[in-house]
Amino acid sequence: MAENSKHIILKTENLSIGYQSKKVTSVIVENINLELKQGELIGLVGANGIGKSTLLRTLTTIQQPLEGHIEINDIPLKNYAAIELAKTMSLVLTEQLMSKNLSVFELIALGRQPYTNWVGNITEEDKSIIHNAIERTNLSELKHRKCFELSDGQLQKVMIARALAQDTDLIILDEPTTHLDMYHKAYILKLLQQLARDTNKTILFSSHEIDLAIQLCDTMIVMTNNGVISDTPCHLIEKGVFETLFPKDLIGFDKKTGSFRVKK
Repeated sequence: MAENSKHIILKTENLSIGYQSKKVTSVIVENINLELKQGELIGLVGANGIGKSTLLRTLTTIQQPLEGHIEINDIPLKNYAAIELAKTMSLVLTEQLMSKNLSVFELIALGRQPYTNWVGNITEEDKSIIHNAIERTNLSELKHRKCFELSDGQLQKVMIARALAQDTDLIILDEPTTHLDMYHKAYILKLLQQLARDTNKTILFSSHEIDLAIQLCDTMIVMTNNGVISDTPCHLIEKGVFETLFPKDLIGFDKKTGSFRVKK
């Protein structure tokens, strides 16, 4: 598919994010202009405290924008009813799971809630979608296990499968590789890359694994003290964007290898 012909799933125009009280407005970042395209894996990166979580909370309606406009599938985000938004956007957050006594299948089946009737009955079509999500995330051998029996990496795969079962155009994940070792960090991000390609869903994730994101993402959103820039990893490297992320006294970025290094 030609780059310019890809459908834009999420778009922001002159978006300002931050916090507002009766007396004070605290702007974290302003004039954010993004276009997230169908079937792409997009990594959101930046230094600690730069505003990544605030941006994700704003894009997912957890908090309101200070200014600007957000659209999903050409519809203003503010116009979505909760049930319709749940059929369009699914979330994988870092909060601890409330009940790990559910089986893997039961937890993934919760992704079908926006589509079930008020009794919550699962149809044969729902079951087919759930099984498809299980197969795509390589969880078939674990589907009858209880979630409290799983490792952190396995549980993260289950949460991704639940988002897949929700069958939305857009999946947003907040730091999906937290608490995982290097192998499982790479495994989860590689899985997300494969899912974006195979399902044509748009997958946005925030991460501190910048080196991995550079290797695997179609597009990256980089938050710096000077604002927010979005482009392909190669173009961002050419522009020297990654060299501005951290103080230069300790961490440097090697354009040839596309990776960070500690200065000797």
